[in-house]
Amino acid sequence: MMSRLRKRRKLTLLLAAWLCVGTSAHANFVATPSLICTPKTVIVDIDRDSARHNIEKNSTRHTTYHKSNTDLMVFPLNANLACTDDRAQLKSDLKVQTVDSTINTAKLPSATVLQPELREPSLYALLNAEFAADRGDIERALTLYKQQSFKEDATAVFERALSLSLRHDNVGDSLQFAKMWQDQNPDHVPAWFYVAHLALKAHDYTLAGQSLERILRYDPRTDLSDILIGIYPTTDSDQRELLEALQPINSEQNASLSVLKAGLLYQFNEPEIAIIHINRALLHQPDYVPFITLKADILRKTEPAETVLNYVNQARLRNPDSKSLYLYEIRYLLDLKQSQKALQLLLDAHQRFDDAEITLLAALVSLDNEEYRSADRLLNVLAKTPTYLDQAYYYLGISAERQQRFEQAKSYLKSVMQEDLVLAARKKVVDLELLDGNIDAAINTLADLRKQFTVFAPETYVLQANILWQHDQAEEALQLLTRVSRKYPNDQSILFARVQLLDDRSDYIIKRTLLNHLQALDPSNLSYQLSYAQLLLSNDQNSEQGLELAQNILQVRFDDPRYDNELHLQALNVLASSALANENYAQVIDYLKTPYDVLPTLRSGVLLLRAYQGLGESAKVNALLADLQQRFSFGQHNVNDRVQLY
Repeated sequence: MMSRLRKRRKLTLLLAAWLCVGTSAHANFVATPSLICTPKTVIVDIDRDSARHNIEKNSTRHTTYHKSNTDLMVFPLNANLACTDDRAQLKSDLKVQTVDSTINTAKLPSATVLQPELREPSLYALLNAEFAADRGDIERALTLYKQQSFKEDATAVFERALSLSLRHDNVGDSLQFAKMWQDQNPDHVPAWFYVAHLALKAHDYTLAGQSLERILRYDPRTDLSDILIGIYPTTDSDQRELLEALQPINSEQNASLSVLKAGLLYQFNEPEIAIIHINRALLHQPDYVPFITLKADILRKTEPAETVLNYVNQARLRNPDSKSLYLYEIRYLLDLKQSQKALQLLLDAHQRFDDAEITLLAALVSLDNEEYRSADRLLNVLAKTPTYLDQAYYYLGISAERQQRFEQAKSYLKSVMQEDLVLAARKKVVDLELLDGNIDAAINTLADLRKQFTVFAPETYVLQANILWQHDQAEEALQLLTRVSRKYPNDQSILFARVQLLDDRSDYIIKRTLLNHLQALDPSNLSYQLSYAQLLLSNDQNSEQGLELAQNILQVRFDDPRYDNELHLQALNVLASSALANENYAQVIDYLKTPYDVLPTLRSGVLLLRAYQGLGESAKVNALLADLQQRFSFGQHNVNDRVQLY
């Protein structure tokens, strides 16, 4: 310990001595922060024809500035003068750095420095940069570090500058800096990797391809995994551009690049070519699990299921300690609907790994296979792990519910306190209470949830209003939502639930006002647009705006994230209602015949029935009426005019 203290004291003294000794490095700055024993810097008038200069005496330790229209010179005083109050005049010749008088120092930013004469990085500048970074002045720190990095033997400075740039600059700026430094230091191999990685992140795939090719010419087997981490493009155009940049590069001896090509080709549904590249990667790393699973994914596009299962099974047997391969095979078996084989493999994995994730998956598959004893045993094991306690309670409640042990189910579900599960658990408790006709108990469950988790208060009010409405208390439901909407004026779930309880005709003005407000809060919400279209068409069956809104919803493609099958069907019903009101019966049938065959609802069936009646097609009327009676008890006491999905 004493030895370390002596070394630290020695280093401290050396640093202090350096800061006190005048060097040309100190001439780099117009303004620098004050340090203990920092050499005084004097800026004096210079006569170009004079070789000797007088230094005005300085009675303090601060920097003195003398301005003139001639050139400026910056130089440090002798260290002894810098740390004392001596007022002696320096009479020796001094080598100074000349600065063009046209520079306006007042306009220079805080991190701007005058070009130094030193070929190597200035320690004083680096200390200044690090102090600036520590104080949060990142712009100054980056400017200083980047400038010093372009000197000789400045690799460490470059890496520090790039590290700061990656944290605080955008990717394009970092790439530009790294590329400039690499151009000045073309033989510095690590810089090739930096530029390649940044080019990939910046989607400059031409530069990325050039950099990767250069790296592989230097070492065909080099590990590119660090370069490729986190840079896989997400858009189709970027993926294609990257693939085009990589195609000319010979990757036969490089596993990392081969697997990247394989992944891109797999993405573009070219499994026959992708398998060539993944096989090359596996030649170098035959038991690397990500490579194995990618090959399995590719094989699933070209080979029968048995071939793929055999390949994964053999790979798992070669790597018996790989949990990932167990899970891959299990999930593939589940995709193939071979749940019994999947469950047996899960139980084997449960015994081998004693892993909570596998235990939970085994319990869920047991539930799906109605093997409740196995499911309960696994879930009780899982409940001993604090992290999985709430999930264990939730699925124990599901298991008890399916076994019709409702009180036990409610007990488990009420014990769930994990925020992402508690709402679903309490909804099931509410459903169980309503199943027994316990309306008050159901509402009390929602009230307790509001007290425990205020974040779910709006949704519990909506659920409570729905309960009241289902039990013929529509007025009470509307009053509840009207009251709580004052407390949550911009909560969309409450506002929209209130809208749905209002009548299209008698409450037209209020409903239109609320829908306009909702659309202002979320202009892209299709449910709000459809509800507004229905409101307009209910009061004017030929409303152009209403018809346009409903048609726009039909134009949403199935692969659009906004697409909703039920919403699509409701839009068809709205348009069919308008066509029926105009006695355009053929249009109604055109809208609803196919949707009713695929996904029959009472609303669609009734509209179709009226259209067939309007056309006088008695046979179709009788057939559809019989179907409605069978499916929905149409014409009996429990007829329900709301849309129902089966």
